[in-house]
Amino acid sequence: MKLLLYSHFFAPRIGGVETVVMSLARGLSQCPRSGPKGEFELTLVTQTPCGSFDDSSLPFLVVRQPNFKSLRKLIRSADVIHVAGAAISPILLGLVLRKPVVVEHHGFQTICPTGQLFQEPENIPCPGHFMAERFTHCLACAPTPRPFASFRLWLLTFFRRFLCQHVAANITPTNWLAGMLQLSRTETVPHGLALSPPLLRLPASRPVPVLVFLGRIVTTKGLLLLLEAARLLQQQNRLIELKVVGDGPERNSLERLAEEWKLATQVRFLGRLPDSQIADLLASADLLVVPSLAGEVFGMVIAENMLRGIPILASDLGAFVEVLGNAGRTFKTGDSADLARQIVQLLDDPAASQRLGVAAHQRVRDFFALSRMIEAHAQIYRRLAPDGTA
Repeated sequence: MKLLLYSHFFAPRIGGVETVVMSLARGLSQCPRSGPKGEFELTLVTQTPCGSFDDSSLPFLVVRQPNFKSLRKLIRSADVIHVAGAAISPILLGLVLRKPVVVEHHGFQTICPTGQLFQEPENIPCPGHFMAERFTHCLACAPTPRPFASFRLWLLTFFRRFLCQHVAANITPTNWLAGMLQLSRTETVPHGLALSPPLLRLPASRPVPVLVFLGRIVTTKGLLLLLEAARLLQQQNRLIELKVVGDGPERNSLERLAEEWKLATQVRFLGRLPDSQIADLLASADLLVVPSLAGEVFGMVIAENMLRGIPILASDLGAFVEVLGNAGRTFKTGDSADLARQIVQLLDDPAASQRLGVAAHQRVRDFFALSRMIEAHAQIYRRLAPDGTA
């Protein structure tokens, strides 16, 4: 079967979409069948330039930045088109050329013009203005006024939604997202992780517990909220050490704020770290805090660290609640006081934290295995492929 996988963003860029797409493409390329080749003859198409990345090291063909004519030719020759994200051009071409199109949703582009479900400049989670037809809120949603750009995004949301209502299948990584998007022919396929051997995490005895934030330093990831919680704990004479791993446009301003609030001795901004250093840091962490305000459809950082057996405290966004199940704790999104309370409860009950870590590790093995994700996608493609190609 000739499968075209379109992802606007891909390696060498680093992010959740890129990680999922790479894992899926590698896995599908190795799906066995009788004969010298795999079941899927996969071509990955992306708009990301290669930079220093070596595409020849991958077990599938990568086509970067094709023009419209080349993209049309690639889609015409494929049996099934998979689009990672609601990218208009490949979806439209696939429908026009009468190909089975599968759209995997990594954001909210069919129900929110910005794709984040985040209301700016108020910087609060959006209650769903677009789907409730409160369109004036959508047109005013921006850090600074930009009428033309907001109107364009608003119109494109209608068009993306129209296209996705006519594709052969929509895939979401959580049932919660499926309920939010309300698109026809939707199936839930959770993201998958390569399962490592069980990680033994022994309770540590430290005078100052270590909390870790891991992610991009942007408004929607909620680091400001975590600093506010750290300030509240300081006022209660609760000592913690917060290690911030990651970088982003708000790093400098938040570092200055930490100094202004006299948190500099408790909060360390470590920037981007190699994977090996991150693993060592997380192995000694008492708690991973994921305080996102919006924009999350699954929570890969949560699943990855559940597999490590790390106790996790996350905001109660619908996707996080679904992924964590009963193997983690949540706090009210945007509420720094509730976040501080939940941190105290977990730190004061190390036995409960240890149980959460063990349960989290097992939950990933039970529900979020990479092999399970790849096989679920393969079954969808087989069902949709023209006769004689599956």
